[in-house]
Amino acid sequence: MSLGRILIVEDDAAIRRGLVDALKFTGYTTREAADGAAGLDAAVTGEIDLVLLDILMPKLDGFSVLREIRRSKPGLPVIMLTAKGEEADRVRGLREGADDYVVKPFSTTELFARVEAVLRRSAERPRSVAGVQIAGRKIDLERREVVFGDGQRELLSQREAEVLSYLIANRGRAIAREELLSRVWGLDPRGVQTRTVDMAVARLRELLKDDPTNPAVIVTVRAKGYMLSAEGGE
Repeated sequence: MSLGRILIVEDDAAIRRGLVDALKFTGYTTREAADGAAGLDAAVTGEIDLVLLDILMPKLDGFSVLREIRRSKPGLPVIMLTAKGEEADRVRGLREGADDYVVKPFSTTELFARVEAVLRRSAERPRSVAGVQIAGRKIDLERREVVFGDGQRELLSQREAEVLSYLIANRGRAIAREELLSRVWGLDPRGVQTRTVDMAVARLRELLKDDPTNPAVIVTVRAKGYMLSAEGGE
C-alpha cells in the first residue's frame, strides 16, 4: 500500500528524477512536473497528498503556484524546495502558506523526515472543535473557511486551520510560541530562533481582517505568545 501520493514540481531533471526514484523506493506514489504551470494543473486536478515545490521554474514560479494552490486547495500540504542561503525565499514561502521547506542540497533522510511530519500533521489535525463564531466571524474548521457578516468567505490553508484549531481548543489561555511550534509545526523549539509563529499569526490576522493594533480575534499576550479572544459566542 502506498504511503501517500506526492507531486514533485521541479524543473531540474536530475533533481526531479532523484526525488521520484527515492520516494518510490520508500513506498510513495509519485507524479512529476517540469514547470510551474504543469505542476499547478497536476496539484489542482489530481489526487495528491503533498506537493514538493521548487521556487525558480519556467512558466510559473513556485510562489505563484503556491498562491493558486492555496486558493483552490487550501488544505493540500506544500513543502518548498529552496536554494541554500536564500532565507528571504523561506520566509516568503512560510508567510504565503507553505507547510515547511527543505534547503538544497538536502539529504533524502531530512526530506523524508519532513514529508512524514507534514503528512502526519495533516492526518492528525485536531477535529474535536468544528469551529467558532467570534467578533462577527464564523470560523469553520471542517470547511477550512471564515465567513464574515456580509457573507464574504476566505479559505484557510491546512496550517492556518491547525493554528486556529489549537487556539480555539485552548480558548482564553495564552499559548507560548514554543508550544505552538511544538504542537502545530511539530518542531523542537529548544534553541530555535524563528519568526515562523509570528508570521503565521500576521497572515491569519490579515485573512481574518483582524486589526493587529486592536485585535478582536487573536490577541497578543506580552512576553508569552497568543490566544484566541475569550469574548464572543461559540
